[in-house]
Amino acid sequence: MLKLLIASALLVVVAPGTIQAHCDSIGGPVATAALNALEAGNVNLVLPYAPASAEPELTAAFNQASVVRAQSADARALADRYFMEAAVRLHRTGERAPYIGLKPAETDFGPAIPAAEKVVETGRIEPLLEFMTKEVNHSLT
Repeated sequence: MLKLLIASALLVVVAPGTIQAHCDSIGGPVATAALNALEAGNVNLVLPYAPASAEPELTAAFNQASVVRAQSADARALADRYFMEAAVRLHRTGERAPYIGLKPAETDFGPAIPAAEKVVETGRIEPLLEFMTKEVNHSLT
């Protein structure tokens, strides 16, 4: 229910056609999970972000990246990027959304995404409801 409310809030607050995928960011949850998986040597940390049908491809990319990243600092950076891109691409495929590459970590997704993330983090929805009410009122005037 909470996820549905947050998604609804984002659709109300963000104009149609301007929604950007937070998960496409290097600092987003999918890329972060991909890096955490590589660091921990545990592909299971990123598998929940991809559809079950993508598990073999994501696991193969993880295995390749794990081997390559041990070669040098440059190889590590390249392997990390490769695996983040694979994880995000497969995640977006599961959402039936296009993948157009990783966005920089500092990409500004506007105020709605951070407000929704705060609800998930704290469990307090009141600040999001206040934000939504203010934004809806502003758009109606």
